[in-house]
Amino acid sequence: MGITYSAHDLQFSWDGKRDVFRDISFSLQSGEIFCIIGPNGTGKSTLMKCMIDILEYQNGVAMIDGTDIRKIDRKTLAKKIAYVPQGYQVAFPYSVLEYVLMGRAPYISAFSSPDENDLNIALRAIQEAGIMHLMHKSVNEVSGGEHQMALIARALAQEPELLLLDEPTSHLDFGNQMQVLYLVERLKEKGITIVMTSHFPDHAFMVSDLVGIMKNGSFVTIGPAEKVITNMTLKETYMVDIHVEFVEIAGRKVCIPIKNIPGCKCPVHPISSFQQN
Repeated sequence: MGITYSAHDLQFSWDGKRDVFRDISFSLQSGEIFCIIGPNGTGKSTLMKCMIDILEYQNGVAMIDGTDIRKIDRKTLAKKIAYVPQGYQVAFPYSVLEYVLMGRAPYISAFSSPDENDLNIALRAIQEAGIMHLMHKSVNEVSGGEHQMALIARALAQEPELLLLDEPTSHLDFGNQMQVLYLVERLKEKGITIVMTSHFPDHAFMVSDLVGIMKNGSFVTIGPAEKVITNMTLKETYMVDIHVEFVEIAGRKVCIPIKNIPGCKCPVHPISSFQQN
């Protein structure tokens, strides 16, 4: 279970003039968690799509287990890799069970229906995601956090060896964020290789083996969270003061944003200066 993944000098541009990202290189061993952090608009989501050939990168090569990903047929690729996008909308009122069963598509021929084995795998995925109580509920009626877990369950139904999660904790409350992170840890224990993007450097401290800090379309640094997530790297990445400190009760380092924003040219008006029309 789990596969190795490597990217060498990946580069992508929408128009052939301005790179979205460039010179992207990294390698992952089976069962590793790679967390990519960085500001909005730096190319994280686009990189993920290129990593699995949803978008076609212009230069470089991506490989799984030493094979160029572009030389692997789509059906085989879908059995090895699952991708959970951010902000995915569903047009039809499928039940959560039906929705998760769609993850079995790579294993079912065009004119066949899911069999008992497919159903059992989907049920295990739902149980793993902790949403058995939602099984018969419409996927359009569940909360954002529950929908996110349904998306992950659908990905697990593919029985992937590599799982890509694009900002899986965005817009989730603390409880649902922790539920997602606990699930990520359990999947790692099963040997699944995981790549996730996040806006929360704290999450990288909690679950990652390797962290890539991305800015302006390139990796600033790659390494273990303890080494690469520092006051200096976070300030240079997000352009705000962030203090990284070990908190004993948490048993790990945490990131604490400082209120002042260096270089901010936004005018600050006292409340009393605003007049009601």
